[in-house]
Amino acid sequence: MYTLEGKQLIGSQAITAKGEPIHAINPATGETLKPGYPAGSKAEVERACELAWAAFDRYRETGLEARAAFLETIADEIEALGDALIERAMAESGLPQARIVGERGRTCGQLRLFASVVRAGEWLDVRHDPALTEREPMPRVDLRQRHIALGPVAVFGASNFPLAFSVAGGDTASALAAGCPVVVKAHSAHPGTSELVGRAVQKAVARCELPEGVFSLLFGSGREIGQGLVSDPRIKAVGFTGSRSGGTALMQTAQARPEPIPVYAEMSSINPVFLMPEALKARGKALGEAFVGSLTMGAGQFCTNPGLVIAIDGEALDSFIDAAAEAVEGAGAQTMLTPGIFDAYRKGVTTLAGSDKAREVARGPAGDGPNQCQAGLFVAKASDFLNDEALQAEVFGSTSLVVKCADLDEVKTLAEGLEGQLTATLQMDDGDIDTARTLLPVLERRAGRVMANGWPTGVEVCHAMVHGGPYPATSDSRTTSVGSAAIHRFLRPVCYQNLPQSLLPEAIQDGNPVGVSRLVDGQREA
Repeated sequence: MYTLEGKQLIGSQAITAKGEPIHAINPATGETLKPGYPAGSKAEVERACELAWAAFDRYRETGLEARAAFLETIADEIEALGDALIERAMAESGLPQARIVGERGRTCGQLRLFASVVRAGEWLDVRHDPALTEREPMPRVDLRQRHIALGPVAVFGASNFPLAFSVAGGDTASALAAGCPVVVKAHSAHPGTSELVGRAVQKAVARCELPEGVFSLLFGSGREIGQGLVSDPRIKAVGFTGSRSGGTALMQTAQARPEPIPVYAEMSSINPVFLMPEALKARGKALGEAFVGSLTMGAGQFCTNPGLVIAIDGEALDSFIDAAAEAVEGAGAQTMLTPGIFDAYRKGVTTLAGSDKAREVARGPAGDGPNQCQAGLFVAKASDFLNDEALQAEVFGSTSLVVKCADLDEVKTLAEGLEGQLTATLQMDDGDIDTARTLLPVLERRAGRVMANGWPTGVEVCHAMVHGGPYPATSDSRTTSVGSAAIHRFLRPVCYQNLPQSLLPEAIQDGNPVGVSRLVDGQREA
């Protein structure tokens, strides 16, 4: 078993910093876990960025097979950590073994997905418009295009996914796939888990004989590391999953630089669920029970948790609320990820409970340990919801608000008034098709993923997935943080005009030596 050392992983080195130590806390017991991780400083940021920049030009030109093999090697090394990784992640997060095992599988699966994406080469988006020397009235020069990596990327680990959105999670995997070195700021809630995964990535870098600056891992709970990374001129993009306030702060720092850079931040979403009239009438009780199953999954600590339900008032909605209330009252308390998340959840529920515009209809049983999430269900009128920002705020945990609308017009008005969302769900039957059709354009403008007859929790890692949406769901609605299209966040196009073959990158040379799909004179060639 690997012994945790509490060190910064900078390039190929493990360095002891001098700042205040960060300790993980087992949220289920309140126990402080060893070792401590002394926080880094500007010196560690400087060294990591220096190495990343030195590695960039070489790493971005690695061959497709070599880069794909590197991603697969990271997955192999993570799996080789065995039970040590599972046990430490459980201790630092309070999550059950099955959840952590599943998350490890997702982490390694997305690394291997991006390996296949790299090999296919379509992300290069190769285009060639051959010279037309005889064209009248003006000849055309030889023009070729490919996509290249932006540069070193700063990645911020997420609190609610210690593996899949953390050190070797989706942001890291997609940035490495694009050819970008990565400097990760570990989340302070799970430093031991982060060190284990960081060591695995270090080993993969060495095994694949890549420049050491391809990967570094820094620890620090204050602003010095995070803001220092985003401010560093060698960092060219940022990947972040977390709170709206944290993501907005990084966006402001990135835009204030002499050279502004993109911040791909996934932040806040309440993921509205629309109960269409015919579906609600036919299966309101079953929908209420299934809804609470999604709401309470993982103590509601998912960015796609259904925090808002919208429907027309009446007996059918009452049946849904009664079934959901019964399910909430029977839902056992669950340990939340960190004391900070628990405290924020408790404050959010207290705000709802203290509002004269929201009525509490159910509360789950209290737990007997620290940081226990009690599920909750509240009801409000649409007019009150639209006029009270406090009712629209995300409550990160197993509490949701049901909004009663007078008619379909009010449902549509409410949908128009929503902020940007990661998801929007339609619970519908065949008789609801026409009604759903009138809502669909609104939902397309408001959300990154629109679904029917499912629940938003659970994000498939695949080619078609969009895990994004208009602000404040994310900072850039044109992108996704999950799925193979995530690679495009870290690329930019370059056009080559009349360069000799000897200077052209291999992917755009005559004869297609790399064997990737190309658009030649407007025609797709395999």
